[in-house]
Amino acid sequence: MNLPNKAVICEVGPRDGLQNEKKLILTEQKVNLVKGCIDAGIKIIEIGSFVNPRATPQMADTAEVLRGVGKVSGVEFRALVPNVRGAERAIEAGIGKIKLTASASESHNRNNFNKTPLESVRGFADCVKLAKDAGIPLSAAIGTAFGCPFEGVVSLGQVEYMARSFIDLGITEISMSDTTGMAHPLQVYTQCAAMRKAFPQVKWVLHFHNTRNMALANIFAGLMAGVTWFDGSFAGLGGCPFAPGASGNVATEDILNMFAGMGVETGVDIDKMIAVARLAREYVGHETESGVLKAGKTTDLAPFTKCAQS
Repeated sequence: MNLPNKAVICEVGPRDGLQNEKKLILTEQKVNLVKGCIDAGIKIIEIGSFVNPRATPQMADTAEVLRGVGKVSGVEFRALVPNVRGAERAIEAGIGKIKLTASASESHNRNNFNKTPLESVRGFADCVKLAKDAGIPLSAAIGTAFGCPFEGVVSLGQVEYMARSFIDLGITEISMSDTTGMAHPLQVYTQCAAMRKAFPQVKWVLHFHNTRNMALANIFAGLMAGVTWFDGSFAGLGGCPFAPGASGNVATEDILNMFAGMGVETGVDIDKMIAVARLAREYVGHETESGVLKAGKTTDLAPFTKCAQS
């Protein structure tokens, strides 16, 4: 196997992990989590979103979280933005990167944004202009890039179409997101290889939900296809409110544990990230899907006790 020896972890817990939690997470708690990620060595953090606060109350304080953390040299803070008003708020708050998203599946995009995918992307033109005028870089995410809970398998052609639409806007950092956890490793490998070949100018990022316990296998398949940027969420928090049964994101600490075993370097201290995940679990007040939080790292050994002789 010709695996890359380095990979980049983008922490999306402060946004995708917390946005649907029923218990309101305090601003100071979010700041603590973000600072913990930075201390662990995470260099890219999706700190929140600038969406309608009435629709997503957990994200109403994104600007305050950004101010509470402050600017940190070498760390990129990005935020999800749905429209021009969101872009204006993000720029005013001093965000480092704006992220735009639309689904490859028309049904999911309509259910999420009440628009067709094409209408969503066309609506981003003004956001892109605002960001470029302000000197702020952009990234994009293609939701339901591997499957849709309403339509089933999403074709490679649909994903290519969305990628070209974002590239036409001047965006060359694009995430393929398995929004509802429907991907499988062969599909991931084939699609990543095809997209890297078709769009070599794009920095590809993979975002997997662990709905059917295949996220780590899918990350491995992405690595095999040459993708080296991956999203993770502390403690495995998150999920998609617009998709039935879509559970949380793959846990950052689970990715780190797997990469450590395979010799893939990330520059992130797994023990510090485990501490962040435990803190996140404490803040939300319920158990999470993180395997490492439940069982420990692969390298954690139990004390040997000699069996008593009868």
